[in-house]
Amino acid sequence: MKPPEVISVLLAEDHDVVRQGICSLLHTDGHFKVVGEAHSGREAVAMAKSLRPDVILMDIAMPLLNGLEATRQIIADHPKAKVLILSAHSDDEYIERAANAGVAGFLEKQTSAEVLTKAIREVASGKVYFSPSIAKRLAREASQRSATHSKAATKLTKRESEVLQLVAEGGTNKHVASELGISVKTVEKHRQHLMDKLGIHDTAGLTRFAISSGVIESNVQLTIIESSLRPTGAR
Repeated sequence: MKPPEVISVLLAEDHDVVRQGICSLLHTDGHFKVVGEAHSGREAVAMAKSLRPDVILMDIAMPLLNGLEATRQIIADHPKAKVLILSAHSDDEYIERAANAGVAGFLEKQTSAEVLTKAIREVASGKVYFSPSIAKRLAREASQRSATHSKAATKLTKRESEVLQLVAEGGTNKHVASELGISVKTVEKHRQHLMDKLGIHDTAGLTRFAISSGVIESNVQLTIIESSLRPTGAR
């Protein structure tokens, strides 16, 4: 039988006791390998670039560069990077900023060791993972936005709706142009009109709007809501 693959983890945490405790926990598990320990946000950015770990476990309150900005820079450099926030701060503002930064998950520091290791495995496999209380909050907020977004969707032209769906499904401008038989420049124009009409400024926002307004669907609503929080990268 093939042994389970070891997941490489970069741990970004400035408190020595917390960092050492997590390292010990992951080492004891045997399915994880801590390949780097960052003591600041800037160090996390540099180490993420050189080490390319499977998962980056990131605190928010970090010296020199906070964890959210470090996450934004890491994902800008490497869009497929998987960052899992582990923080004592779980206010709505932090969660929203983390989501906009492109995190793959968000855990509160009081979470159990079992949940932490499960979250790392889920994120490493390409899924998203939020603490149950946070996931419920996200689902509730998405539901509240749904009615408003459905009304806004009726203001879109047929072509704008087509572009919205293809973009939300992950299509690049070139792919959308090919599917609709129009030029890339025309696609860019439609995307700009969409953002202007909806007051949305990025692809992640268009994706969230498409989900909450029913333009695209999922068999597992909560999973796709969480997945939509992760930006798809530059198009």
